[in-house]
Parts: sequence; structure tokens; C-alpha cells
Amino acid sequence: MAPIRNILIVGGGTAGWLAACFLAKTLGARDAQAIRITLVESKEIGIIGVGEGTFPSIRGTLSAIGIDEATFIRDCSATFKQGIRFDHWVRPSGTPGHDHYFHPFSQPSQRPGGPELLPYWLMGAAGANVPFAAAATLQKHVADQSHGPKRLTDGDYLGPLNYAYHFDAGRFAALLCRHAQTLGVHRIEATVDGVTLGDDGAIASVMTREAGALTADLYIDCTGFRARLVGEALGAPFRSVSDTLFVDRALAMQVPYARVDAPIPSYTIATAHEAGWTWDIGLHERRGIGYVYSSRHTSDERAERILRAYIGPAANDREPRMLKLNVGYRETQWVKNCVAIGLSGGFLEPLESSGIGLIEAATYLVSYLFPHDGNLAPAAKLFNAQMKTRYERIVDFVKLHYCLTQRTDHAFWTDNADPATIPDTLRDQLAMWRARPPHRLDFVTDLEMYPPSSWQYVLYGMEYATRLHANATSLPDLEAARREFQTIAGLARHAVADLPPHRTLVEHFCKRQGALRRA
Repeated sequence: MAPIRNILIVGGGTAGWLAACFLAKTLGARDAQAIRITLVESKEIGIIGVGEGTFPSIRGTLSAIGIDEATFIRDCSATFKQGIRFDHWVRPSGTPGHDHYFHPFSQPSQRPGGPELLPYWLMGAAGANVPFAAAATLQKHVADQSHGPKRLTDGDYLGPLNYAYHFDAGRFAALLCRHAQTLGVHRIEATVDGVTLGDDGAIASVMTREAGALTADLYIDCTGFRARLVGEALGAPFRSVSDTLFVDRALAMQVPYARVDAPIPSYTIATAHEAGWTWDIGLHERRGIGYVYSSRHTSDERAERILRAYIGPAANDREPRMLKLNVGYRETQWVKNCVAIGLSGGFLEPLESSGIGLIEAATYLVSYLFPHDGNLAPAAKLFNAQMKTRYERIVDFVKLHYCLTQRTDHAFWTDNADPATIPDTLRDQLAMWRARPPHRLDFVTDLEMYPPSSWQYVLYGMEYATRLHANATSLPDLEAARREFQTIAGLARHAVADLPPHRTLVEHFCKRQGALRRA
């Protein structure tokens, strides 16, 4: 059993270059005695990304691979993301009741020794009709005012409020490409024409048009939906989840701001429509907007009309880009000497920005389970088990947004609320949460992308009814909880004064990086 000395990553984009950077950093690719990492990508094949949202884990990843925050923001037209605002998911526009809810990235406030606030919010301690995200964190108030999550003087990837980013996917891949090569990654520009298997069924070589046969000890498939290695060559089956998550197409468009100094929202705006939802992402210099929809519930022509109506005059004379989404995943993503990372392993629609988070998770696992001695099977077994469970949990979390809707205005929504489309695991949890709120013991942290607080924000943003009357006597700190909710409301007002407008924060980072480059 020969040790692994050479890794070949097939495909660039965010998945390929992020994997290259992280593996190069953790495996020491710049050391002449270390593992050699090569990435092959074709100029003829574009990347899928149309503008990306991320989860807060991306900050740790960027820091770990050695990209400073100002460089990232400037080079990728990036902005700060404090969460997601969901408009009209509970009920259609114009219906009495809250017209939106917020999923912030900050945890619910809890002082040392103080009470957990969620049970007391359910008891009404925050006041009548106050949403949980507004009652338990400062972040909704700050984000609603288009202010940023950190101060101008805060260090890289640090700030008083939790955050992620929005960025231009093409620019991000280009930055990662440049950075990976400084870490010792070798780049080959060539088009893959075929894959050769050995007698043992493992990959023996990758055949390219320009560079001939490329060989390695471990192959990483970052070839997108096509999955040239793990799917086409090795035959790993794809499990569709279209019976649970219905959206399968997207129309995307990039539009300018109404004016150059327009406020930049510091959250994704996800607006529900008749057969899907629009994302609205504010980058530094433009907006990225797209309509994600179910082709079983509407036509492409109708979808384009909805997208144009949402955007307004800025959509005139612009053509949307059509993306066909293969929603599902491969239950086996590490097959023999090949690992799938990114779209080749799976895709679960962009609602909660799981795509890059799954790239991060797969890359971490490959790095930290890395079989230096060449004994691939044990690492592959653990990798496959953990990635399969992660995908299953994300399916449940995304479905949570749809299945609790009160909308009955279109078949898309009534079909989503049909219990037959809800996974058994989610149905069981919802049954438990009728009598108690979600608790950390409901989740296995290392297998979850989203913390318990995320489930709580979405569950109660969707106005789920949890009744605590049977165990209210176990909650003796009602007055302390009331005081804490009042304190949070006061601090939220101070936080807006302390934190800069979002556009000011972004432009500060861009100017700082420009000054560093001139120095």
C-alpha cells in the first residue's frame, strides 16, 4: 500500500480552488518533501456561480488559508451578510400578519447564569407580537437599518455580531486560483476528454486534450453537475430529493443600484412568489437577483415575468441566465481513489447558502481524515457516512422553510405543506416541538451545518405553535427574562449608533486594501 504523494483536482471554480487552497495549507504543498497538489481546469468550461451567499464558517476558512479580509472584500466585490430576511413565506403579500421574518447569524442572547430566552419568549415575556429574532438578538435591528456587523477598527474576521458574506463567484474563484499557486498548487489548463480505470476499478489516469494523461494517487472531482469522475467514470448513483424539495430551475440577472451611494442590505432578501422565491443579494457595485422555481408548478415564461416584475425597470434590456438545478446528492461521494467536492457530490438549492458550506465541510474532512499511508477505505467510509448525514440534515432544514407555510394561493405551497413530502426525521422533530422548543440535544453538532438557533429562528419565524402550558412551572425566571428582553431592545438602539452603515464599512475595507497595495 503506497503512501499518497500526488493529488489531482479536476475542475476549478469555487470548489476546486477552495479545496486546493485548504489542502495546500494543511498538507504543506510548498515543502519540497510534501504532497504535490495539481489542479487541471479548462478555459472552455465556465463556472456555475452567479453570485454567492455564504454561512459564517467561511470566515474561519478564509483566515485558515491566509487571505486577509480586505483583499477578499476588494477583489471579490464582497459585502457583509448578517442573515436572511424571508418575505411572504408564511402568508401571501397583503394578508394580515407579519410579512417577513429574519434568520440572523448571531445566537440568542444569554448572559452567564441567565435564563435561556426562547421558552420565556414562547410564554410572552418579550411582549405581544414581537418576533423571536427581534426579541433575542441585536442583529435584526442593526441589519434593518443597513448597518454592518463590525466597526471600522475591528480586526480581520472579528466583530460584535456574527456574519458571513455575499460576493461575486467568478472573482472569488480567480482570487483563490492566484492564492493557491502561492501555496504551491500546480495549475494545468487542459480539457478533460476521458477517464481510464485500472483493473481494480479505481481511476488510473485522467485523459486531457492538451496535456495528455494525468495520474495521481488521489483524485478530487470538482467537475460540477456533470461529475466526470465520480459519476460518469465510477458510477456513484445520484439520489434526487425532488419529492421533498421542488425547485429545479433558476433565472438570474445582475442589475445596477439605482444610485452609486444606495444603501447595501446586509442580508439576503428571499421573497416568496407563487412557485418559488427570489434571492436579492447586494454586492458592492451591483445587485444579483434570481428567481428559483419549480418547473412542475410554473412555466419558464411565467418565471421570467415574475423576475422582471420583481426587479422593475432595471431589468429592461437585460436577459436572464437560465440554470437547471439537479437537486439531490450522491450517498457515496468517496469511491476508491476519488472524492467528490462541490456540485459533483450534490446540490440542495441556494435557500440557506449550503453550497459553499458543503464544499468547506468536504474539504475539512479530506484534510483531517487524510490517509497519508494510502489506506483509503477507512477514511472513505467515515467521509461518506458524515457527508450523507450532513446532506440529510440540510434537506430537513430547507424543507422546514416550506412545509410550515400558511399559503394556499398556489399548488407549489400546498404541495410543500403536504405531510407526504416531509421527511420522517423532520416530521418526528416537529411532533416533539409541539410541546417543547428545539434543544441542542436534538442535534449532533459535528453533523449539522446549522446550529440549533438557526432551526429556532426559522421554526418560529414560520409561526410554529409550541405550547408550554404543561411544563411552565419549570420556568421560574420570568421576571429576569422580561428584564433581559428589555435590555436587548435598548442595546439594539445603541448598536446602530456604534456600528457603521454597511456601505461605509465595505468602502473602508476597499480603501484600506488600496492603500496597502500602493504602499
